[in-house]
Amino acid sequence: MSKSLRLSEKWFRRGLWLVAVIFAWFLIGLGSTVVGDLPKIEQTKTLEDFMDPIELKKVREEIRKTELNEREVSDSLEQSRLKYSAAEADTDSEREKFMASVATRKATALPDQDKELLARTDRVDNLQALERVALAQVEMQQKLLLDAQQANRKAQLRLNELERAAQEEYTSAIQSQELRVFGYRLALTLPLLLVAGWFYKTKRQSTYWPFVWGFIYFALFVFFVELVPYLPSYGGYIHYLVGIVITVLVGRQAILALNRYLEQQRLAEAQPETKRRQVLDYETAQSRLLKSICPGCERKVDLKDTDIDFCPHCGIGLHDKCGTCNSRKSTFSKYCHACGTSARLPETPDHA
Repeated sequence: MSKSLRLSEKWFRRGLWLVAVIFAWFLIGLGSTVVGDLPKIEQTKTLEDFMDPIELKKVREEIRKTELNEREVSDSLEQSRLKYSAAEADTDSEREKFMASVATRKATALPDQDKELLARTDRVDNLQALERVALAQVEMQQKLLLDAQQANRKAQLRLNELERAAQEEYTSAIQSQELRVFGYRLALTLPLLLVAGWFYKTKRQSTYWPFVWGFIYFALFVFFVELVPYLPSYGGYIHYLVGIVITVLVGRQAILALNRYLEQQRLAEAQPETKRRQVLDYETAQSRLLKSICPGCERKVDLKDTDIDFCPHCGIGLHDKCGTCNSRKSTFSKYCHACGTSARLPETPDHA
């Protein structure tokens, strides 16, 4: 913001820039919504869409059954283990009682305890038989569980085979879909960017410049935020190639613009000073002077040096004397800072 602007004009300009930002914000919101809805044009594909539906249904049903059977067998195995543990505990308890009875029989040598020993022997044998039955049940359930797990793994392997067979076709379809969606985005955003470029070139200093700049910000955001991140990669080749192309195009335009600017400056510096001053905007000249830059050729000049009245690079006048009070003043000022007299330079004849 140039310090030569009036205070009210500065605030008006700030307000207009705020209008430009708000306008761009609403446009960006609308554009993001539209661009975000573009993928809905395409039906979302899944891996299952490229698999044999009959075979897939069969395999999934088999997996469901084997998983259900595995859970049921696992529960039965847990119950069998509990029963076996209980039978084992009963056998151990009865065996301890039997061993205690045997020890008592040896210590007392009473013949009437033989019947009790025989009875305890039978109970131990019965409990051991029950324990063996429980153990056999556990082993049977373990085998059933192993069979169920193997059946489930077999079904899972079949499903993996179906997925691998469909993966290549699925990947190709997804890449094609992404490319089409990117094409939709490009068809929407590229014209906006071209219009923004035309606005920047022809309308950025027009009366309605806040809306022009708001649209430019919107187009840049949509292109570089809503489009570029969705650029198909294909292993990085597309990203790098597009980056190279954009860099070359932008660099070429920058080089051409620089050459045009330098040629314009060369032609301008060859013109008489009065003509050069006619094309210089007052605000632009004041802004450059505040930065110690020559308004004519835009090169650095030490304006604090009182001995420098002309630009040493292009020869344009920078300071002169007021015709009324003889004070040293800028040739680009409209009025003398010392006496307030009009500081307009006298017209000099053109001898070109």
